This record gives sequence, C-alpha cells and structure tokens, in this order.
Amino acid sequence: MPSLTPYPHIIHGCDYNPEQWLHSPEILKQDIELMKQANINSVSIGIFAWAALEPEEGRYELDWLAEIVDRLWENGITSVMATPSGAKPVWMSHKYPEIRRVSASRIRDLQGGRHNHCYTSPVYREKVRAINTKLAERFANHPGVILWHISNEIQGECHCELCQAAFREWLKERYGTLDALNLAWWTSFWSHTYTDWSQIESPAPNGENSIHGLTLDWKRFCTHQTYTFFENEIAPIKAANPNAKVTMNLMGFYDGIDYWKMSKLLDVVSWDCYPAWHTQQDGDETYNAFWADAYSDICRSMLGKPYLLMENTPSQTNWQGICRPKTWGFHRLTAISHLAHGADSIQYFQWRQGRGGAEKFHGAVMTHANRTDTRVFQEVRGLGETLKRLDALCGAKTDAKIAMLYDIESHWAVNDAQGPRNDGIGDNDLMLRMYLPFWTAGYAVDFVSPDMDFSGYHLLCVPMLYLLRNDIAARIRNYVKQGGTVVLTMHTGVVDEHDLCYMGDTPAEGLAELAGIRVLEIDPLYDDEYETLRITKAPFPLAESYRLERLCERITAEGAEVLGVYEHGNPCMPDEMPCLTRNSFGRGTAYYAAAFAEDRFYSDFLLSLAERLGIQPALDTAFPHGVTAQRRTAQDGTAFWFLMNWTREQKAVTLPFALKDYETDKIYQNKLPLPPYGAKILVRAN
Repeated sequence: MPSLTPYPHIIHGCDYNPEQWLHSPEILKQDIELMKQANINSVSIGIFAWAALEPEEGRYELDWLAEIVDRLWENGITSVMATPSGAKPVWMSHKYPEIRRVSASRIRDLQGGRHNHCYTSPVYREKVRAINTKLAERFANHPGVILWHISNEIQGECHCELCQAAFREWLKERYGTLDALNLAWWTSFWSHTYTDWSQIESPAPNGENSIHGLTLDWKRFCTHQTYTFFENEIAPIKAANPNAKVTMNLMGFYDGIDYWKMSKLLDVVSWDCYPAWHTQQDGDETYNAFWADAYSDICRSMLGKPYLLMENTPSQTNWQGICRPKTWGFHRLTAISHLAHGADSIQYFQWRQGRGGAEKFHGAVMTHANRTDTRVFQEVRGLGETLKRLDALCGAKTDAKIAMLYDIESHWAVNDAQGPRNDGIGDNDLMLRMYLPFWTAGYAVDFVSPDMDFSGYHLLCVPMLYLLRNDIAARIRNYVKQGGTVVLTMHTGVVDEHDLCYMGDTPAEGLAELAGIRVLEIDPLYDDEYETLRITKAPFPLAESYRLERLCERITAEGAEVLGVYEHGNPCMPDEMPCLTRNSFGRGTAYYAAAFAEDRFYSDFLLSLAERLGIQPALDTAFPHGVTAQRRTAQDGTAFWFLMNWTREQKAVTLPFALKDYETDKIYQNKLPLPPYGAKILVRAN
C-alpha cells in the first residue's frame, strides 16, 4: 500500500478546529509553529465547521479555511479534509425541520447535539452535496489535502415518515410481494399479518417489536440508508478528483450499522479508540489493551491493509465516569500498540482544548494553559520524534494465518432472539475470549465477515454464528474439505437470514454433518452457576477439566470423535454427554465446542491447536503476563517486532534470537527488559 502522504511518513496528527478561534488570530498564528514543535505533520480539519463555512443558506465562506490549509501546507503539514455533515447549522435545522431526526418513539428531535440528522431527507442530502461540492471545488486537488474524512462517527437511525416510506420501498425491492414478506417474517404469529405495504412501520417501544425479521431488516435498511447517504457525500469529491481518498472514522464495536458493508466505499479504514484506561487498581491494562487491539485487527482486516488511528486522546476523555489522564509514558505504549496491529497513523482528538461546550475538558495536545512544557506536549513531541524514524513501516503488512469470523447480522439477531439467555447471550464476549489467547501469545489474527474469502487461513474460528446463511455454510464446508481447520461453537446455525429457525438438525445447512454432531437442546446457566468439561481424549496438551458457564448445549456425536464430556454434579443430568468433539471432513478437521468455557480452556485448546497446525507467533517465546508482541513486514522485506508491557511492573522477555532496538540501536541477545508500561520497536540484529 503506498503511503497516504506525499512523503512516506507515518501520519502524526490531530483534529484541528480553527473555526473556534477565528476571533483570536493570535491563537491561530501560534498553532502552526507549535504543531511543528510537537512534530505534528497532519491535521483533520473542518469536521464541525459547517456554520462557519455556510453561515446562512447559500452563502459560502471558504477563504478562511483555504488560508489555513495553505499555511499548513507551506509549513509541511498536510490536511485531512472533513465534510461537516455530522453537525448541521442551527439556521438549517430551524428552516428545514424534516432534517431533524425522529426517535423510535416517533418524537422529532429539537435542534441540538450532533449526529442527529435524517439520512433519508432529500433536503439534507441536497444541502450536504452542495457544501461538499464547494469544498471539493476548492480542495480536491490541493497538494496539501491527502485524505477526505467523511462526516464524523456516523451513527444512529431516524424513524420519520420519509424513512418509513423509504423502508417500505426497500422491502418491496427485497421481497417483491407481501406474501413473501409475511412468510419471511412469520407474521402469522400473534396475527400480525400485513395486508398492505402502508401498514409496515419500523420497530418501536410502543409499537411492533415482536417480529424479529422486521427488526433485523430494519437494521439492514439503516445500513443501506447510511450507505447511500455516504455515496451522496463522496460523489462531489470523486467527481472533482477521481483519485481522492476517503475514509470514515469507526467507533469500535458499535453495532448500529454494518461497518463491513460501509468499508466497501472506503479507500482506507480509520477508527476512534477510547478504552477506559486506568480503571484497575493494580494497574493491569491487559483487558483494555486486548479489546482495543482486537478492533484494530478488525480495521486492518476490512480492506486487508493498514488502517488509520483517526482519534485517540493524548491524555484523557471527558465523558467517562472517571476521566483519568494517561499516566506517564503510557501514551507512547498505546501508540506503539496501534503501529503493531497495522496502523499507519497516530492521530488525536484534539489539537487544542476549546474554552466552552461539551468537550472543553477533553484531552488535547495544547491545554488551556497554552504551554509547551506540559507533560502531554512533551510526550506527544517525543512520540513524533520516534515516528519520524519509521518511514519504512508505512504500508507494512501483517501476515495472519488465523481468522475469526465476525458477522454483525448474526450479532443483531442473537441479541434480539428472546431466549435462551436474555441476561447476556455473550456472542461478542465469546469472540473476544477466543481472540485473547492469540493476542496474549503474539499471534496475528484477521477478522473476516461472512462475505470475505477465508480460504487462505490455516485456522478459522467461528464463535456463535447463530444466524447462518446457506452460502456461508457451504463455504465453511468447502474450506474444511480442502484441508482447513475450523472451530465451531455452541448456538451456531440456528436461524436463517430472516431469523427463522431451521427445521431439522442443527447446526443447519450441513454444518452438523461437518462437525459430526447433532444438537439436542441448549441449557442456559445462571451467572453463578457452572458445569464442568472433563477431557477424555487430549489430542494435544490440555488440562483434566475446565469450568463451563452461560450456555451449555446437549449434543450427541454422530461420527465425531469425543474429546471431552460434561460432568454435571447434578443427579438429574447424565454425565458422559459430549461437550468437545473433533471430526475429519475431506482433507480438513472440524472441532465443536458445545459450551461457553473459561478463559483457560481457550488458551490451552486454541494455542495447542495453532502449534499443531504449524502457525508461528510473532516471536516464538513464552511471554510473562501483560506482555504481548506483534510483527509487521515492510515493503522492502524488513521485519519489525513490537513488544508491549501492559502492566506497571518490570518485565523481561527471553529472546529466541538477537534483536536490535530500532530507536537506540542497542542489541539484545538473550533477555530483553521492558519497564512498566514500556514498549519496544525491534528489528533483526545482523
């Protein structure tokens, strides 16, 4: 992947909001010089500037923005130009009330906030296209504009009459007839059959919320409307410069829209990373770190190339329960972790703290003190010095042989299922629990959506794929038949794409045959209730037993080899019922884990399986708790190793070969010390 910058450097940037300081030219004059001191080489600009760009309808004032972009470019700082649709001007909101969003309770919003516009409104789409056309005419071919940041943290849904009408048209195109829709939604339940398209309304807390097919299709429709709105946003930019690059900043595991579908419109994926750092009294940050790294891996996987860290805080947020600043040196650790997992940028919200409004106490490079001798400024500047030396890392690849299947539609469906466990079904928890051992041991993991190709991976993990489309089942079967190894789990292949339960054996669509098992029933456990998995035949090193929780399927082996069984401790339950199985299928192997197990099981089982399959971690060594590693390979073949210590204790890593600190040139032969919250960037020592 070629660098996004006109010079091949890692982007070190921030959100810049000069519209808040147009009345203070002395501040704007300071900013560029201070950015250079902080080693900032790029800024995201114009994100919430619509009122300053179009102070009244049809009167555009872009000269102030052009002057700033020009000055930035003259001083070696590029711009990521944002479209301002995330926050509409007050005049527009009052003149055109239809652009204000209507909630699920059918109440129209008043003016205020942000991310609260109607994606269907022709008026809003026209206004967005008009301002974007003006921006594109002015900046699409500017040498200092390297990327277009479309809107900001796109989110939410609107239930207005315009959206209801559009939803019905979308349904007509999808189903063709009301008979087909009624069958797909199983509307004969509770006599909710539709006899006219006009009767269909979006789900509502005071209306229809018992038809799961409706709820699922509404979420699909919201993604569709967001997708077409996004197309409308980028059209003027691509028209002005077909080579212009666009991105949208994702919000981690936000499930309001299908990010996988949205990624098809992007040239590069970016995301805003805000874990709840420093919430543990013992200073152990491994949970927050692995959550953040998991989503970084998702962003890298979406387009199969490096992602951009569009936002993170250099110090603290202002919206968490307790807004702790990053402790000394911790900012560098988080930045290096992003580089390790595929980032080609480290960017901040924000450059300068505003004086008022909801984010006046959110962290920034420049605080209200307006000084450069603050800890945050010095740490940002120091990180910038490090990034200057990492030109070779731009576009570097991550070679993953392990894939984790992540289907947002299945997530929607299983969390709306109303059974078997309504106190947290835990599909995402299971996915992260299966990811955790790979992260801990330094394995690279890609995440794949059901529409992506997973044929090149040695190991495919499929956690709780409740909603199963038959084309996905066929591809999983073919993957295993051709020699792949798959790990399937409980509550997989239960419903089809309409959220209708499959008739016959489950997992459905041939996955029961693939696994060599058949599900009899599923038993949800209370939060303080546990069962036991006893290993009866260990194909690789496993403990004698493991604790089970949340969901336990009762299965029977139909051709599969039983590796572990239930021990209930309950005289009403039969022991020796299969819980963990293995089945040969074609040239490959399918494992089935019928219960939600403790972390230790996934660590023992999945790491042993990866070793058996010959998959190599980033560094073949045993890491102490809290230390993890990743590797990226530059376009010239140089391998970069990244070691991170997520605890506030001194750690040491035994090295399988000599490595050189990329920043200091110090060579480590056997042991590599990592200070508390320390991180190293390393290359092979000659």
